[in-house]
Amino acid sequence: MSRKRKKQSRSGTGAAPDRKRKSQTNNKAASKSAGPRVSLIQARPDMIRVRRSKLHGRGVFALRRIRKGTRVIEYLGDRVSHDEADDRYSHKPVEDNHTFLFIVNRSTVIDGGANGNDARYINHSCDPNCESLIEDRRVFIEAIRTIQPGDELTYDYQIGRDKEDPANVDEIYACRCGAGSCRGSMLWPPKRKSRPRPK
Repeated sequence: MSRKRKKQSRSGTGAAPDRKRKSQTNNKAASKSAGPRVSLIQARPDMIRVRRSKLHGRGVFALRRIRKGTRVIEYLGDRVSHDEADDRYSHKPVEDNHTFLFIVNRSTVIDGGANGNDARYINHSCDPNCESLIEDRRVFIEAIRTIQPGDELTYDYQIGRDKEDPANVDEIYACRCGAGSCRGSMLWPPKRKSRPRPK
């Protein structure tokens, strides 16, 4: 079965094995399973809008100034197991880099392609103006710098790598954000091989 990538969180939760690609978040506040419930973010149609993007397909753009630290939107969709997420997209070819799947933890994935919201259209960038955070098993998109009206919202997908990746996986998941710091791929950088110490 082909593995669809998932957006993931570089948090202390530990990402599940990368089957269908899922995204992870660079979670500055580790996923909180205990503590007070996180309040619902009300829809803010005056803040963002989905339209065509120069980066990829559709994107999310600021309608007004968004201050650094603003929690913009929650990433919504069906909450399913990793196995179900893989089954839902098993018909997709390995060359298809389009994913709305987001890892919450080892047991749960959010499928933004089913009952999702505008958060699924936020594109990847290697120099993003937002980041994704996991709190109480929910995913939020928060501004990490002030965003001006008309700017596209982005965050780093940090898509995990897998031992079964094809040789051209970085080409499949090529990044075209155009940032000076662009690593050329939406995938997390490969681990560097440790060099033997000189004797």
